[in-house]
Amino acid sequence: MGELAPLDQKKLIAAAMKILVENPLFKVGETEIRGNTYRVFENAPQSLPGLFAYGASHGDKEFLIFEGERLSFAQTWALACRFAHGLQDELGVKPGDHVAIAMRNFPEWCIAYMAIISTGAVVVPLNAWWKADELKYGLEDSGAKIVVVDKRRLEYLKPLKGELGLTLILAREDGEGADYRYEDLLEGAQDTTPLDADIHPDADFCIVYTSGSTGKPKGVVLTHRGCISTLFSWAFTATAVKEARGGASLFGDNPGILLAVPLFHVTGTHSIFLLSYLVGRRVAMMYRWDAKDAAKIINEESLTNFVGVPSQSFELMDAAGADGLPSLIDIGAGGAKRPAEHVKKLAKTFKQAKPSSGYGLSETNALGCVISLDDYQKRPDSTGRAVPPLTDIKIVKDGEEVARGEVGEIWIRSPANFRCYLNLPEDTEKALTPDGWFRTGDLARMDEEDFIYIVDRMKELIIRGGENISSLEVENRVYQHHGVAEAAVFSVPDDVLGERVGLVVYPMDGVTLEAAELRNFIAEGMAAYKAPERIWISPSPLPRLGTAKFDKLTVKKIALGQPPAFSV
Repeated sequence: MGELAPLDQKKLIAAAMKILVENPLFKVGETEIRGNTYRVFENAPQSLPGLFAYGASHGDKEFLIFEGERLSFAQTWALACRFAHGLQDELGVKPGDHVAIAMRNFPEWCIAYMAIISTGAVVVPLNAWWKADELKYGLEDSGAKIVVVDKRRLEYLKPLKGELGLTLILAREDGEGADYRYEDLLEGAQDTTPLDADIHPDADFCIVYTSGSTGKPKGVVLTHRGCISTLFSWAFTATAVKEARGGASLFGDNPGILLAVPLFHVTGTHSIFLLSYLVGRRVAMMYRWDAKDAAKIINEESLTNFVGVPSQSFELMDAAGADGLPSLIDIGAGGAKRPAEHVKKLAKTFKQAKPSSGYGLSETNALGCVISLDDYQKRPDSTGRAVPPLTDIKIVKDGEEVARGEVGEIWIRSPANFRCYLNLPEDTEKALTPDGWFRTGDLARMDEEDFIYIVDRMKELIIRGGENISSLEVENRVYQHHGVAEAAVFSVPDDVLGERVGLVVYPMDGVTLEAAELRNFIAEGMAAYKAPERIWISPSPLPRLGTAKFDKLTVKKIALGQPPAFSV
């Protein structure tokens, strides 16, 4: 496959306008959503089961690939319909119920996800890196009583079954203590016809958890129309690019993508799984990330696209070796900002694979900005422009839109925005304006050509390899150690992961803290990726601001100026 030709912006604009006028699939109209008027795709499916049925029209084409197993689009949808019948007939799942998934990346994850949504229930994808206490919080907060699990999550949840009233469905692996096996529910439900669930476009379809500055993950409530608006916006953009380039697709002639990020995040579900199902692209799944395995799968399956957190594409450069990755034409990044230097290195390493990047949040169904091809090469520090044709973005300071070039908070408005934070009305009110703008908490500037450049975050979050980590949540765990008097958690810059978790502690009087022991204690009580990777022991109390809060900027500056007591 030859190198892709540069994209002419005038041709792209002309192509987009032509598609909006001539292609009924992407016809844009207006409708009222929760009291505000939005641009929407008039002819898109009304709900996700309609989109699933549409995607099944790709028929016998290969869709899911996992360690030698292969499922076509039609087979995937047929299995999802059967599992949906099983959930409804055997377990009584009905519209509006909350049903959780707690497992690593398996084909069964995708099938269960589609099946739950097809019943009209709300799917709750739980973080598979969470441990027992974190899973318990997610289930209590969401109210989900039925959970599809793998063996590891089954072991975490078995002790909580009675307390939380859980019904556990074990998928794929063998284990004791589940109420049902996934395979048995499938066996008992042979009906492959879709359920006749009456689902409103603005009904909830998913609660996805994202870390916030509150110290506990927030349940982001997403709607059917919101998800479909994202998928059709991306499909519209890809269609316009293909038209402008005389038929050369961003997805390639025989499209295939590697799924190397967790399915419990919107990057995995939306950018890779659901978009691929819509456009007819193969998905090769990885159970866990390994750069050498990833390179091998890409070459064996002749995959054309890669989307992952920036650290993954960086590691692919070394793993590709002398043979490279000749089938790749696009290397996308999401979940965190890719360092500008990485963009240059990727372009140099993979001659025909153009780096691209997207910006979106759980709260926006992953919809926001996109940048690729020559635009990204010229502006490697930009996160791109708003994805057309439904998304509006502005930069705001003190409630007013700022002039071009000035820094302010990114506000996003589209029908893809979330409905609310579950059980958190005050947080919802702070995040969503009455007229429908989402305050992202990210600080940025916009240039004269509408390109956005993120410069900082207002939220006290650490983004480690695309994973949001609440400083407060980690601090809460640190303070459970008997020897800690004061603690401050902050981000440590890192060339590969973007940021790592840093911790400064001041011990209790008379206590000698061992940094490695403290780190092990923290890691026992929370997901491993949240545990601090740089720890400093302070000889004196931590400096405070006039508000009595710790002066984290000063703490961080002092800490980064000297070697840590512990480093991973």
